[in-house]
Amino acid sequence: MHGTKADDLTYSFLRPGAPEQTTEQKFKQRAPGKVLHDAVCSHLNLVEGDYFGLEFPDHRKMMVWLDLLKPIMKQIRRPKHIVVKFVVKFFPPDHAQLQEELTRYLFALQVKQDLAQGRLTCNDTSTALLVSHIVQSEIGDFDETIDREHLAKNKYIPQQEALEDKIMEFHLNHMGQTPAESDFQLLEIARRLEMYGIRLHPAKDREGTKINLAVANTGILVFQGHTKINAFNWAKVRKLSFKRKRFLIKLRPDVNSSFQDTLEFLMASRDFCKSFWKICVEHHAFFRLFEEPKPKPKPVLFSRGSSFRFSGRTQKQVLDYVKEAGHKKVQFERKHSKIRSIRSLTAQPSEQHSEVPKQSSSFTFGDDADAPAVQSCQQGKELKVSAEDAEQRRSPSLRKSPKEGRRVDGVVMATMEEEEEIVKDRTQQNRTQSQQPSTAGSLTGSPHLSELSINSQGGPPLANTSLSPNLSPDAKQSSPLISPLLNDPSGIRTDDEEEVRRKRCPADKAYFIAKEVATTERTYLKDLEVITSWFQSAVSKDDYMPETLKNLIFSNFEPLHKFHTSFLKEIEQRLALWEGRSNAHIKGDYQRIGDVMLKNIQSMKQLTIHLRKHNEILMELENGIKNSRKLETLCRDFELQKVCYLPLNTFLLRPLHRLMHYKQIMERLCKHYPPNHTDFRDSRAALAEVSEMMAQLHGNMIKMENFQKLHELKKDLIGIDNLVIPGREFIRLGSLSKLSGKGLQQRMFFLFNDVLLYTSRGLTASNQFKVHGQLPLYGMTIEESEEEWGVPHCLTLRGQRQSIIVAASAQAEMDKWAEDIQMAIDLAEKSNGPAPELLASSPPDNKSPDETTVDQESEDDLSASHTSLERQSPHRGNTTVHVCWHRNTSVSMIDFSIAVENQLSGNLLRKFKNSNGWQKLWVVFTNFCMFFYKSHQDNHPLACLPLLGYALTMPSESENIHKDYVFKLHFKSHVYYFRAESEYTFERWMEVIRSATSSASRTRVLSHKESHVY
Repeated sequence: MHGTKADDLTYSFLRPGAPEQTTEQKFKQRAPGKVLHDAVCSHLNLVEGDYFGLEFPDHRKMMVWLDLLKPIMKQIRRPKHIVVKFVVKFFPPDHAQLQEELTRYLFALQVKQDLAQGRLTCNDTSTALLVSHIVQSEIGDFDETIDREHLAKNKYIPQQEALEDKIMEFHLNHMGQTPAESDFQLLEIARRLEMYGIRLHPAKDREGTKINLAVANTGILVFQGHTKINAFNWAKVRKLSFKRKRFLIKLRPDVNSSFQDTLEFLMASRDFCKSFWKICVEHHAFFRLFEEPKPKPKPVLFSRGSSFRFSGRTQKQVLDYVKEAGHKKVQFERKHSKIRSIRSLTAQPSEQHSEVPKQSSSFTFGDDADAPAVQSCQQGKELKVSAEDAEQRRSPSLRKSPKEGRRVDGVVMATMEEEEEIVKDRTQQNRTQSQQPSTAGSLTGSPHLSELSINSQGGPPLANTSLSPNLSPDAKQSSPLISPLLNDPSGIRTDDEEEVRRKRCPADKAYFIAKEVATTERTYLKDLEVITSWFQSAVSKDDYMPETLKNLIFSNFEPLHKFHTSFLKEIEQRLALWEGRSNAHIKGDYQRIGDVMLKNIQSMKQLTIHLRKHNEILMELENGIKNSRKLETLCRDFELQKVCYLPLNTFLLRPLHRLMHYKQIMERLCKHYPPNHTDFRDSRAALAEVSEMMAQLHGNMIKMENFQKLHELKKDLIGIDNLVIPGREFIRLGSLSKLSGKGLQQRMFFLFNDVLLYTSRGLTASNQFKVHGQLPLYGMTIEESEEEWGVPHCLTLRGQRQSIIVAASAQAEMDKWAEDIQMAIDLAEKSNGPAPELLASSPPDNKSPDETTVDQESEDDLSASHTSLERQSPHRGNTTVHVCWHRNTSVSMIDFSIAVENQLSGNLLRKFKNSNGWQKLWVVFTNFCMFFYKSHQDNHPLACLPLLGYALTMPSESENIHKDYVFKLHFKSHVYYFRAESEYTFERWMEVIRSATSSASRTRVLSHKESHVY
C-alpha cells in the first residue's frame, strides 16, 4: 500500500472484460462505507439501492458486510487485493414491489449466479424452468439449433447436460416474452423456493446436532442441511444477543408453544456469531421499523455490549421514497442479452409504491472472477467495482412489472406515463444524434423500436423473431408507442391548420351538442361490435358456450347494432349538411338535430324488448361461466384481447347506459334552445320519449350494475367462495392502513351492506387480492381513535368478535369511509339480524389483533414451490381496484354510477410537459380512464390514463400555454395538457373528468327500497 494517510482513496468502477470503460472516483481517506455504497448506486443509476450491500472477505477470509457508518480503511485493512462485491442484502417477500426494471434485472442476475454456484437448490423441474426463463431473456424466442449451441457454451447449473431437453421444452412455451417479462417470471418462480435468498450459517443446537441458521424478511430460520425445520417469526422474538460463541434468541411468552424462553445455538467462533447477530439486527430493523433507529448516546466512562446499529433507510422509507419521488425510468444495457427489452408496460399504476428488491445481485454471474466486485486501494492502487450490467444505459428500460400493466394478447397496453417518458427520451436522443454521427448501433438505443426483437449489434430483426402467437390480425402491427399518432412529428398539428378548421365549422352550441351525439355514438357502436363481432367470433371457434346462451346474447345484440349503424349514418349526414360539406346544403333547414333524435328514439321503442333481456343475458352468462371451466377460460382470455378494453360484462350493460346518455344530451339541447326555436318542439318531444323509456328500464339497470360490480370484484379477490349472493350490495372499496403488531400495513378494504373485507396484494402471479379477514357489520361500532393510537386519520372498528384499527391517507378519505361504514352498519341493524351466509373461504374472524398469522401465510405461499410450475392465470393490473391500491384512494358505488353517466368521446389535442407540438388523439373517457386511439376507426386503444388521484386544473401563466380551451391533468411529476376545439367541448371534458378526479360525496343513503336485489 502506497501513500500517506492524507492521500485520497481512488476507486475504479470497472466492467469485467471492458477495461476501456473504467471510470475512477476519489474519496477522502476516512470516508465511511456509505460513501462507497452510494457511489456504486449512483454509478449504476440504481434508485432502489437500499436493498443491496457491499460484501468482502475480512482478514480471517470470512465474508462480511461493509458497515456504512465506519470508515472504509478501518474495515478493509489491506485493500490492494480485496474484491468487494455489490450484492442484494435484503430479500422482501414479493418482487412485485420492485419499481425499477433495472432492480429486477439485477435480482434476476443474482438468481442466475446462485443457481450456478449451487446456493439456490430445487428439484429438476423447477431448475429447468428457471434456466428456460434465463435463456429466453438472453437469446429470445426458441430455436432448437440456437438453443443447443447456447446451452453448450453457457453452463447455468451443475450437471446441466441432463436437463437440456427439459430446458428447451420449457423455453418453447415462452414465445414472445421480452427480457423484462422473463426477469419477472424468473423471480416469480424463484421467490417460492425454500432456499431463495438464503445464506446458511453453520451452528449446533444444545444437543450438539449440526444445523444451519439463516435470516429472512419474516424472521430467523433453522435448517438441517437444505431443509427448513423451524422458523421464529419477528413477532415472536423478544431479544437477540450473543455471548462469545453462543447465539441467543429470547422469545415472547406463549402458552401454546413448547419452546423454552431462550434458545441457544453454538457457532464456530465469536466472530462468526457476532457477524450473524449483526445480520439479524439489520434484517429486523429494515423490515420491521418505520425509520432508521437513532444512535445511542455515548457512555461517559465505559461501554457495555456492542454499539452496532442498522444504518440506512428501512423498507417502509424506501417504499415511500420511490412512491413519492416519481423517478424517471432508468435506461440500461443488458450485458448478457442478445435482444433488447422493447415493449413497455403500464405505470400505474406505477404510482404504486416501490417494491422490494430481491437477492444479492453480483453483476456478472458464473465465475467469481466476473462477479460484481469492488476493489479498494490507496492512491495509485485501484478499487475495482464490477458494475458491469448497468454501466452502459443506452437501451431504455421502459418495462415495469407485468403486474402493473394490462396485458392484451401477449402485448401490454401502454399508459400515458410511459408515453411521456418515451417522448422525453426521444427528445434527448434527437439532441444527441444532432451532435454526433449516427452509428450502426443507434437502433439499439432507440426507445421506439417495434415489438420485434433485434440483435445485440443493433442490426435488423432476427430471422426467427416473432410476435406473440396469440395476437389477433389487427394487433400484428408496430408497437403503439411508435404509431404516427403518439410519437411522430407528422402527428403534430400546426396552429394554421387548426385555425382554418375552426373557421370552417359552425360556432352554434347546438352544433357541438349534435357533434357530441355523433362522437359518442361512434364509441357506442364500437362497444356493440365487441359483442356482436369479436366475442361472437371467439365463441364460434369452440363449443364451450351452450347454443341457448349464444342465441340469447347475439339475437338481442345484433338488432341493436343494425339499428345504431343506420342511426349513426343519419347523424353524420345531418352534420355534413350543417357544416356545408354537402351539395344539398340549405341553410337553416338542416342546422338542427332534434328531428333526427325524435325519429330514431321513437323507432328505438321497438327495441325495448331486447333491452329488457339484458338482465337475463348478464345472469345467464355468469351462471354459464360458473358452471363451465372452459367457458370461464374463454371469457377470461377474451378479456385479455385489446378490443376488450373494459370488463366483458360492462359491454353487456352499454345499451342501457346509452339511453341515459341520450336523455342527458336532449336535456342540454332543450336547455339551450329558446321555446320559439324551430328545433325546440322536436327536441322536447324526443326528451319525453327517451325519459319514458328510461323510467321503465332504470330499476333494471341499477339492479344489474350492482350485480356486474360484484362479479367484477370477484375476479380481483381470492379466498372467497360466495361473494355474489342475493341481497348483497357493494358500497365502497379502497386502500387503508391497518394497525397491527407489525405497525401500519397497507390493506385493500371492500365494504358491502353486510360485511367489511380486508385484503392484501402481491402474493399471486394473477395480481389478485387475498382476503385476510372479514368483519360482519351487524353489531359493529365505529369511533375515531387518533389520540389513542397517535396515528393520523385513524378509526377503530369494533365488531362482535374482532376489532381493528385503520388509518386513511387524508382526512377527506377518513370522512368518506366513516360515513359509508356507519350507513352500512345502520342498514345491517335494521335488517333481521346478521347475514345468514358469510364468505366461506375467508380466514376465521377470531384472528388475534396483532395479525401474527399473516407472516405464516406468506411463508406458506413462498414455500409452495410446486405452484410455480402451474400455468398462472393472467394478471389484472389495470382495474379500478389496483389503481386505488397504487394511488392510495377509494371509490364508492355512487362514484361508479356517476362514472356511468359521465362518458365522453371526441378528438383532443395533447401535449406533454416537455414536448413542443400538439398531437391529435381520439379520446374515449369511461370507467375513470382516458383511452387514446389514433382515430375513431381503430378497434382498440393504444394507451390509457387512469385518472383516479389526478388533479384537474387550468394552466398557469408561467407554463406558457397560450392557447384557448386548454386544461391540465397532473399527478406527482406527470403533467399533460389537453386542448378542446370549442368552449362547449372544453366545458364538457372538464365536467366529465372532474367526476373522476374528485370522488363524489354521498348525496343519498341507500335504503331498502333502493336495494340492488336480484
